[in-house]
Amino acid sequence: MSEIFDERRKALENEYIRRKERETLDKLRQEMAAEAAAKGQAGGRQCPLGHGALTEETKGSVVVDRCAQCGGVWLDKGELEELTNHAKSGGWFDNVMKSFSNE
Repeated sequence: MSEIFDERRKALENEYIRRKERETLDKLRQEMAAEAAAKGQAGGRQCPLGHGALTEETKGSVVVDRCAQCGGVWLDKGELEELTNHAKSGGWFDNVMKSFSNE
């Protein structure tokens, strides 16, 4: 019987930690947006390598983020798969994807 209470206590503790982490992340995001607004920067996404703001570009039905400074392209979850579905015509991108799947 005590195992049930221990599991419940752990679950409640984990939920509390997740909620506090979420609150902290939300607060940090708000602070970053306020800093960007104070500097006159766009409130959009920043390059993960720290080069500057990302611009959105449309490739087929996918919107990718590109850094104007370093030229890096950043994809959100599922966008790579969406791009590979468009590249099934046997082009170079399809060959690259096949080389990864053959490992």
